[in-house]
Amino acid sequence: MAGRERPAESLTLPIDVPLDLRRTLSPLHGRFADDGWWLTARTGDGPGSLRIRRTRDDLIGEAWGDGASQLLERLGAIAGLEDDPSAFSTGNEIVAALHRRNPGARFGRTGLVLDSAMIAVCGQRVTAQEAGRAIGGLRRRFSEPAPGPAGLRLPPDPAAMADAPYWEFHEIGLEKRRADALGALARRRDRVEALAVADSDEAAAVLGSIRGVGAWTVAKTLELSHGDPDRPAVGDFHLKHMVAHHLTGRDRGSDEEMVELLEPFRPHRGRVIRLLSLLGRAPRFGPRRPPRDISPT
Repeated sequence: MAGRERPAESLTLPIDVPLDLRRTLSPLHGRFADDGWWLTARTGDGPGSLRIRRTRDDLIGEAWGDGASQLLERLGAIAGLEDDPSAFSTGNEIVAALHRRNPGARFGRTGLVLDSAMIAVCGQRVTAQEAGRAIGGLRRRFSEPAPGPAGLRLPPDPAAMADAPYWEFHEIGLEKRRADALGALARRRDRVEALAVADSDEAAAVLGSIRGVGAWTVAKTLELSHGDPDRPAVGDFHLKHMVAHHLTGRDRGSDEEMVELLEPFRPHRGRVIRLLSLLGRAPRFGPRRPPRDISPT
C-alpha cells in the first residue's frame, strides 16, 4: 500500500496564504490518491517520486529515489506557493467575483519542461481520452517503475524515444505527426530541460523552434513547467468558445476574439481562463467528435 515504505527525504513548509491544493495541482498531470498527490520525474540526479499532502497549517512533501532532493527543492513551486494571485485585480465583475471566491487557486510550477512538452504534444488536436491513452502508452513503452511505494511509472525515457522507429509509436495510438514531434523533443532533450531556468519568453522561443511544437503546445507546456499565468492556448478547440461565452454571453467565439477579450487582463490571461473554466464550458452544438483509434487491430 502506498505510504508504508519510508520516504528517502521529507520536507514540511508552513502554509501562510490561501491554498486550494486540489485546484492548484489538478492541471499538473500528477495523480491524486487517498494518501495525497503523486508526481514522478526524471531529475538531474536521477528518478524520483514525490507525494504532497497538507494539514491545516503545513504542506508536507515526501520523496523517494535519487531525485528526492531535487523534487523537494521544488515543493513550494509545485504547490503554487511561489505564485501570487493577489497581484491580479480587475474591474470585470464576473472575473473579479470568481477571483474573490477562489483565492487559493494558484499556478504550480514543476520545472519539468521536457515531460510537460511531451504531455502537451500528446494532446495536440485530439480528445482528452486520446491524449490520456497516448500518455499512458508512452509510459508503458518507454519507461520503468518509479521509486517509492505507489506503484507508478516514470515519465517516458527520452533517450529510448529519440531513435525509436515510428511503428513503436503507432502501436500505442500515436500518428506520425505527434510521433515526429515527440522524437524531435527527445533528440533535443538536454536543451529542452535546460529551459527550466530560463524565463518563460526565452523558453517559448526555443520550444517554438522545434518541429511539431506550435503555439498551443508551447502554451500548454509553460503552464505546467513554468507556472506561466499569462499564456493562453490559442488554437484550443474549447477555450475560445468558453471565453467568449462567459465574457460576452455568446455561445461561440474565435481565437482572434479570445485574444482580444483577454488582452485587458495581461499579465494574467491564463489565470482568467482558469477562473472562467470554473463556470463550465460553452454550450455544445452537434455531435461530439469521436476519438480515433489508429492502433493495430
